[in-house]
Parts: sequence; C-alpha cells; structure tokens
Amino acid sequence: MNKDLLIIGGGPAGLAAAVSAKQAGVDDLLILERDKHLGGILNQCIHNGFGLHTFKEELTGPEYADRFIQKAAELEIPYKLETMVVDISSDGDTKVVTYMNREEGLVTVNAKAVILCMGCRERSRGALNIPGYRPAGIYTAGTAQRYVNIEGRMPGKEVVILGSGDIGLIMARRMTFEGAKVKLVAELMPYSGGLKRNIAQCLNDFDIPLLLSHTVVDIKGKERVEAVVIAQVDEKSKPIPGTEQEIKCDTLLLSCGLIPENELSNALGVTMNNVTNGPLVNESLETSVPGVFACGNVLHVHDLVDYVSEEAAQAGKKAAQYLTGSTGDSNEPAISIKAVDGVRYTVPSVIRLDHMEDRQVVRFRVGSVYKKVAIQVLAGDKEIMNIKKQALAPGEMEQVILQKSVLKEIPGLKEITVRVTTAARN
Repeated sequence: MNKDLLIIGGGPAGLAAAVSAKQAGVDDLLILERDKHLGGILNQCIHNGFGLHTFKEELTGPEYADRFIQKAAELEIPYKLETMVVDISSDGDTKVVTYMNREEGLVTVNAKAVILCMGCRERSRGALNIPGYRPAGIYTAGTAQRYVNIEGRMPGKEVVILGSGDIGLIMARRMTFEGAKVKLVAELMPYSGGLKRNIAQCLNDFDIPLLLSHTVVDIKGKERVEAVVIAQVDEKSKPIPGTEQEIKCDTLLLSCGLIPENELSNALGVTMNNVTNGPLVNESLETSVPGVFACGNVLHVHDLVDYVSEEAAQAGKKAAQYLTGSTGDSNEPAISIKAVDGVRYTVPSVIRLDHMEDRQVVRFRVGSVYKKVAIQVLAGDKEIMNIKKQALAPGEMEQVILQKSVLKEIPGLKEITVRVTTAARN
C-alpha cells in the first residue's frame, strides 16, 4: 500500500493534524489509531475546561474530541481503528510503516510523509522505586480515571495520591465526587506539577491537603493496600528520618509525570531531546528524519489540549508543504534556539528563516518556581524580547512569539537564547 501521508495516532493531535493537512490539499492520507475510538485520552476526561482557546467555550474532553471527529468526518478523512503500528523505518524518501489489526493482519505502507501523534503515557510504580509489597489497590491516576469515567468502577474508598500532576489533581476531585475520602496528595518536589487552577478547584475547594517535599517511603498490606508511609524529603529528595507518618488507606494513585510514547521514534532513528524525551524538531515540527513530523504530547507534554491542537495543525500544514515541495530553501542554515538559565527546553530547537511563518511560536517550560522575573530572548547579543512575569512554575507551559521580520534584520544570526532573568525591562 502507498500513501502520501500517514498519521500515527487518532487523539487530539492526530485529528487536528489530519484536518489541517486535508485542508491544505493532502487527499491521500490515513490515520492509524490503536484504540476502539478516535479521540485518544480525551474520551475519559469527562471534566470541563477544554476548548477555551480553540472554540471560545468550555467543553468536556469527549465534547472537544467530537468537534475534531466531526470535522474529520466532513472532510472524509479515512482512519483505521484497533490498528497498532509495530514498526517504522526510512528508505530514502520513503517511510516504511508496518501495522497490524484483526481484519488485515500485518500490513506494510510506503508513505511519503509521516506525522507522529502517539501521545504520552504515565510513569508506573516500577519506574518510581517505591519500596514495599505489590498489593492490590495501586493504580496510575489515568487508569483510575478510566475505571471511574469509562467503566463505572471505583478503585477504592480511602485514597492517597502520590504526585500532583494534573490527572492526579483532577482525580482527587473526581474520587471525592464519587464518595471516596482522599486523605492527601503528596508531592516529592517543593512545588506542584499541576496547573494552579487545578490546585484551587480540585484540592483547595475540597480541603484536600497538599504536602510538598513529601513522598511515599513504604506500602503496608500484602493482599490489598492497608496504609502508606509518607515522609518529608530534603533538598536532594532523600527521606528525612523521623518525619515518617502512616496514613491508613486502601488505594494509592500515582500521578508522577508523563512520558512521550516514543518507541517508534527511536526505532526510526529520530534525534531525541533528553529533557523532553521527545524528538528534536525545527520550525516546521519536522524531526531529524526528513518528511517525519511530530506534534502533541509525543513531542513534549502539554498542559492544555488547545495547544496540542494548535501545534498539530501546524504540523499538518507543514507536512502538506513538504509533500508539494513548497517549503523554503532546503540548504538554508539553521538558527539554534538555546534554553538556558532556568529554561529547560524549547520547541522548536532550531528555525530556518526561509521556512518560518511570519510569527513563530516557541514553547518551553522552566525548571523551578520563579517570582517577579522576566523571560528574556536574545538574538545573538541583541535583546529582542523582555517579558515581565509575576510567577513562573514547571507545571505551566510558557511561550514566546518570534517575529520573522525582526530576525531578518539581524545579519549573520546563528543563535537565539531564551532565559529567565531578574533584569526585567521597565
């Protein structure tokens, strides 16, 4: 089978990328989705708060996904469900993708371009090295969310949550709504990993304690969780002796971060960012393998799905330009974007002016909590941006917008730097 464009993943990123590519003139495209339905993780996110940027109204996760599913249907975009991509490789200009499903068995597709939209997964208990037995009652927050919202099953009645990621915060509220008692949320870091609004709406509104610089050091119970032992940690994240306290519970939910699903990216030999665990991309969201693009949570973990859709629409548009050969000069030197002084990474990490739109969004996260600082952007030695910020936190994604016209006026530009500074300009 031959295709111009293959989109791996039918969640919010894959749907937005497909819609954008189709609108840009790509007719020979196909979405491959491993689940039974399009929509990805949004199908189990029944809380509201989605769509304020994209649709200017507040939607639940399924409602947000349905907007894009309906649009894909209107554009007659083909897709395959319950279809797992098992391998991807590059043979010159052709990307060889192998997938399998019950109806067709093992199928190989030769594609001219591919957009990676596989999303992310939760860190499991095995990745956290929590001591103790492995009794029933330990779940990732996302698994618990699926049990409650999709399957109508309650994981337990007395709950402790480890990690203050957004899914964990949302599940603290959801479990409370369903009659469970959420004893506390323990967070290893001295700051929360979730959005401020989720801390306020999911914890503060229900008097659920958030213990920062705390972690689980032991799990009690053999058949079923009976209690967990939490302790305060020092600046090196080591438990402090004498601070242990035992909390009786029957359920431990883990909300300890998300990891981009990049097994396929690694198999393809894409150059990866060791900070985000996602691919390094240029201004077109193109990876180090020409014709392979990445967007959404497979690229870097987002805090808002609206930004996923916006980024994916850009990937779809740029993939269409790649297929038609309407991109800029392929030999144009790249300008690197460096993340320094509190900025952990940037997406993209390089830009080519000839390929840029008039405005280029650069997204990033900081590595700590900052107050009364500024985001400074330097083009070479010239400051082109200085944005005052009352507060910055790792749980909130930030962005700056580069203007092509400004960058073109700087001769010999080779490097752009994004940093946190106390030197805020008046």
